[in-house]
Amino acid sequence: MKITNKKIASKKSSVAWLQRQAADPYVARAHKDGYRARAAYKLIEMNEKFKFLRNGQVVVDLGAAPGSWSQYIARTYPKSKIFAMDLLEISPIVGVETYQGDFTSDDALRWLEEKLGLQPDEVGAGTADVVVSDMAPNTVGHKKTDHIRQMVLLEYAFDFAIRALKPGGTFVCKSFTGGTTQDLLKQIKERFDNVYHMKPPSSRKDSVEMFIVAIGFRG
Repeated sequence: MKITNKKIASKKSSVAWLQRQAADPYVARAHKDGYRARAAYKLIEMNEKFKFLRNGQVVVDLGAAPGSWSQYIARTYPKSKIFAMDLLEISPIVGVETYQGDFTSDDALRWLEEKLGLQPDEVGAGTADVVVSDMAPNTVGHKKTDHIRQMVLLEYAFDFAIRALKPGGTFVCKSFTGGTTQDLLKQIKERFDNVYHMKPPSSRKDSVEMFIVAIGFRG
């Protein structure tokens, strides 16, 4: 692959990323299937294994941009109601309501609460069937720091999920290799019937990402 942009070509990291993209079969597959990103296949593979998505559900997609997870859900389960949120703009997707903002902010949480009909800080009155989160911090290259920052996002997502989910609901969230802190993992297991760690086949081998799939919310 020849890089003609001199600014990009001068950066080894940019060149490596572009070459990896060009050689990645999931990138080509996403283009062929009409998905915005190869990340769609991570959710597809997790759902094929655990079958937590069905038609007519209420689904919250956190860290959604550019929107490939919501695309898959809306395309495959068109009767579902989907709410997607990210710091970055998400181009419109038929069947999906989107919000651009910081999930950890009061304004963003209010938007989700209004859409889901939730009362602030009320637990046990959830209306969502599934909460999925592909949120990740901007990494700094320091493994321990990056892991801690990811755990903070996971904690935010988990706190929201236990307010948003109906009994029996599912929570799917990105983690990093090394797992969750023991206290957080214990909390998740206390609230769900079954908790799994999975690295989807489409997740790059050199990536430290893992996913937690928690099924059967106890309320």
